[in-house]
Amino acid sequence: MFVIHYMSKFNFLIQNKGEISSKFLSLGISYFNKACEFVQELPYRRNKNKNDLLTLFTDNCGTCSTKHALLKRLAEENSVKDVKLILGIFAMNGENTPAVKRTLEKHKLKYIPEAHNYLRCKNEILDFTKVNWGAGNFEKDILQEVALSPEQITEYKISFHKKHLQAWLNQEHRITYSLDEIWEIREQCIKDLY
Repeated sequence: MFVIHYMSKFNFLIQNKGEISSKFLSLGISYFNKACEFVQELPYRRNKNKNDLLTLFTDNCGTCSTKHALLKRLAEENSVKDVKLILGIFAMNGENTPAVKRTLEKHKLKYIPEAHNYLRCKNEILDFTKVNWGAGNFEKDILQEVALSPEQITEYKISFHKKHLQAWLNQEHRITYSLDEIWEIREQCIKDLY
């Protein structure tokens, strides 16, 4: 669970300056740290329409992409510039993500490079993907990072991830899977997280 005193240095009062701000205010959430808590406590599941960030409120769930894009947009609506949406590629393995261990072992893989979204604020990682998950789970295994806009969590994220996976496969000659096969294994890993 995220810690309020840790978040206090990144906190701000939500103003009614956009549709996401308005939605949080209508729920009685008037501070960024409370919005982060709300998002973190939503179940981890894929949304019906990732292009509409308000879908988190109707689906009552979200992924690392939709949850952090929503929080980034909330910061933008409130003119908070130092909150960045990050796409990080990390080496997802059985240690940092125990739920995927069996799938990786079945396919004789030590890890798969996984695309993960989170926030960076004042150079600190803020991850609200789910309760009992945070930067400590993956930070030491980050392979690459790039800043994104909330609109880039769909096609751009997938394209960037697949390019990274293909480059990884080209370097790892002992791995004989195709990109499509690795993507299917990765999809099973994501299902393992539910």
